[in-house]
Amino acid sequence: MDRSRSLNPVKLSVPTFKTRELVSVVDQYPILTILPPIIAIISAIVTRRVVLSLGLGVVLAALLVENFNPLGTLSQIWSAFAVIFWDSEAGRVNTDQVFNLIFLVILGVITALVLMAGGTEAFSDWAVKHIKSRRGAKLLAAFLGIAIFIDDYFNALAVGQVARPVSDRFKVSRAKLAYIIDSTAAPVSVLAPFSSWGASIIGLMAPIIAAAAVAPNGVMGFLGAAAANYYAVGAVVAVFLVIIFSLEAGPMRREERRALAEGEMFAKDAEIPGELSEDLPVYRPGALRSLIVPFVFLVVGVIGAMFITGYMESGSANPMDMLASTLVPNSLLYGGTAGLIAAVFYYFRYTSSHSKFNAGTLFKGVAEGTRSMLPAIYILILAWMLGTVVEALGTGEYLGGLVENAGIPTQWLVPLMFVVAAAMAFATGTSWGSFGLLIPLAGDILLAVGATDMVIPALGAVLAGAVMGDHCSPISDTTILSSTGAGCEVVTHVQTQLPYALATAAAALVGYIAVALTHQVWVGMLVTLVTLTGLILAGVWRWTRLEKIHGFELDDEPMATEANKA
Repeated sequence: MDRSRSLNPVKLSVPTFKTRELVSVVDQYPILTILPPIIAIISAIVTRRVVLSLGLGVVLAALLVENFNPLGTLSQIWSAFAVIFWDSEAGRVNTDQVFNLIFLVILGVITALVLMAGGTEAFSDWAVKHIKSRRGAKLLAAFLGIAIFIDDYFNALAVGQVARPVSDRFKVSRAKLAYIIDSTAAPVSVLAPFSSWGASIIGLMAPIIAAAAVAPNGVMGFLGAAAANYYAVGAVVAVFLVIIFSLEAGPMRREERRALAEGEMFAKDAEIPGELSEDLPVYRPGALRSLIVPFVFLVVGVIGAMFITGYMESGSANPMDMLASTLVPNSLLYGGTAGLIAAVFYYFRYTSSHSKFNAGTLFKGVAEGTRSMLPAIYILILAWMLGTVVEALGTGEYLGGLVENAGIPTQWLVPLMFVVAAAMAFATGTSWGSFGLLIPLAGDILLAVGATDMVIPALGAVLAGAVMGDHCSPISDTTILSSTGAGCEVVTHVQTQLPYALATAAAALVGYIAVALTHQVWVGMLVTLVTLTGLILAGVWRWTRLEKIHGFELDDEPMATEANKA
């Protein structure tokens, strides 16, 4: 999902720049517009080289836009890169992307300083005393994900930094942690009206809700669509069912088996974003406050800045207006700076009296924290570039046109919207492109034929499909940041999460078919949850619990002792 929150229904939410008119090869074969993202995705999964695969997608998309003109292709690629840092139309730095990149660096430095001050080790020791099982460690991450619902970017990075030491101590694989983080980031934010997602979506849906007269206001319309967002609800429910029953399916089983049997949270040859060097000195005994205080400053600073920047932009004291106008990248930067100041303070407070800590050590920590985030930054920049060139290619418009020209009965538009929104978000790496194109399209079609009773379910289906595609796509920025927060290789996260996401998507699709048949949102939700629960229980019956195989019980007291050996 890209951070741009434009409410223009025809403008995709990725950086834009002026391009030449689409040339004959794409006009003659419009299906080629989906080729670059599909090739990038397949290449990333097959080769496990995400940077190379994204670069390949960028080059291929640029070639198609410029009809294989070499100079035009180079110009297109350069423009896609430059627009990340400079908004030529506004004549200023593109703060939306630059501040996000700076926040990543700040978070890496905070993590390094907290580690060196002994805060990470102290928090891990505290957690082992109070959290007695692997299940408890996983539930901690899940509940933190729900609690930090205000923004998905912030959620993915902050939850991972706090939960990772605990999950490592209890031999929870980084892949499982990434799945928990990713499934409680965007799926939770898209359900909450008081979030950076909710406020923007309400603004996008409001004209349709008013024209259809299906809700008294935009907020109530959003809540109705949230109740019809079966994938987001299902993703959150699935996380807790998977944790409770300890279901390890598909590639996730390999990752969890390694963690339990060998104490290795990820493969030795994996490229891990956000992973710090083991050479950094650590103050002992550390204090819990050297971790808690910086992250409290970070959380409070970001949330406070979101409301302050929203008030300054909107001039309104209404929380919904403030969140609709908030500057999320600015807020991340301000809150991150507050957390960094606190981390530096506690670093000096606990290390200044020890000879092995000096100015050189501090700079080493800053450099290591920055270095740890570079893989994520490289991948994120290339993902943004691919999104930009794919927008110029018209991939989203092509998929949206397929729906508009399908000519199917209106009630079946609901499951169709779910499938198309998922495909669009998966291919483009942004759920907001699906929102911007398909929400107005669904509203226009249903209003034109007078099927107002299907407006709310159709809007919910668009939101659900967009989140689903974004959730599964290896070129999505939320996928990249969830991997970074958890310290998991991006491709490993995509592969291990996919079986759970597809099971949830299948259950949601069955729910939307039920809505098409009954015109009742609650029936669709019931069918979704029953189907999802059945699929998960079938998986539990199919696969023996790994903790049992390796002699660990989910809630046994000795689990803490085993964790200490990790």
